[in-house]
Amino acid sequence: MIKSLDEEKDNMRNVLIIGSGGREHSIALKLAESRQVKKMFAIPGNFGISKLAECCNIDIMNNSALVDFAKEKQVDLVVVGPEVPLANGVIDEFEKNGISAFGPNKKAAQFEASKSFTRKFIKKHGLPGIDFEEFTSFENAKNYIEKKGAPIVVKADGLAAGKGVFVARTEEEAITFARECLEENKFGKSSSKIIIEDFLEGEEVSYLVFTDSKTYKPMVYSQDHKQIYEGDKGPNTGGMGAYSPARLLEGFEDFLDKEIMSKFLAGIKEEGIEYKGVLYVGLMITKDGPKILEFNCRFGDPETQVILPRLENDLVEVMDAVIHQDLNSVKLEWKKEYCVCVVLSSKGYPNSYEKGKVINGLDDVKDVQVIHAGTKEENGRVLTNGGRVLNIIGLGKTLKEALDKTYSQIEDISFEGMYYRHDIAAKGLGK
Repeated sequence: MIKSLDEEKDNMRNVLIIGSGGREHSIALKLAESRQVKKMFAIPGNFGISKLAECCNIDIMNNSALVDFAKEKQVDLVVVGPEVPLANGVIDEFEKNGISAFGPNKKAAQFEASKSFTRKFIKKHGLPGIDFEEFTSFENAKNYIEKKGAPIVVKADGLAAGKGVFVARTEEEAITFARECLEENKFGKSSSKIIIEDFLEGEEVSYLVFTDSKTYKPMVYSQDHKQIYEGDKGPNTGGMGAYSPARLLEGFEDFLDKEIMSKFLAGIKEEGIEYKGVLYVGLMITKDGPKILEFNCRFGDPETQVILPRLENDLVEVMDAVIHQDLNSVKLEWKKEYCVCVVLSSKGYPNSYEKGKVINGLDDVKDVQVIHAGTKEENGRVLTNGGRVLNIIGLGKTLKEALDKTYSQIEDISFEGMYYRHDIAAKGLGK
């Protein structure tokens, strides 16, 4: 039945987005397409988001202040982007106050907040995992590394903005990172415990799904590029680019359903965990099939930037279905186009970097999405305000077309110390 204009107006919503990165700008752009959205707010937002939403500078870890803001602005839907406020229980607080919010509650957010929790869950419920041990003692960790040898993977147990995973090629590298975590508090409380895992040979791919705890709907496949340097070298970052579709998971649909998602949903039911939101499954495609590297409890960044532009559905309707556990009624529709994201970062990222550099050329960019990740406006100028500054998003009928479009537009943008990888999606082209 076609709704009247009056009925549509009655259904229009005030929406609050929590977060300040490229992921949140991408979410804002998709929500802005919805006929159900009346007004958007963002806390704290960024310069790009400010073109779509009223941005307010409130501490995203202050749950009571966030709830008070949502009440004051008569917010009907809250969308939480980053993992930290989710792990802090912000969804629980919104729900207690009768405010509809998209994202997993604090208990469910443990899947990202604690790698130890996730590894134990995977092992207990028979999902395809990796051998691991956890340590709080540096000496014990050192002895284990020397016993196992290298290459080996060392992870801070808690949240570390995507930088808490270290793939050590030598025992010395692994021991150094373990010491930094356990004795030098590299990531604060997040590295008071570490996980040491077997190293897997293969290629990483991102598998994201919407789930309402009872069922799930997969998103289109994507592949992130985590290392700072070309050829997947150097330290991990939050992500230097992504593309979709990534063909690596084609043919594994039954495996993903039976061995991962069916077991995950059965496992959370047994554990008494209600998980409503996005589940991000980081996978390594090995010679023995897909193995789970990590779970994240939110949209990926920059995977979101190549997934949402391909989504045909109204994102508000999808989120409502998740919140009200009616996801089974939704059929996700996707554009056939390829999508590429290239991250422009500050010099020095993922380590120390300078802010406040003037960004030039944004008005000259055409035929791509410019997603703001770490920007601010000052005296009429757009300045850098983060490690990952901008995401340039291109769509095309082929992967090469999407890539060419994206990289050609990057040439018009500049800021002091701007850095980006030139090999995003090269694997997708078979290079």
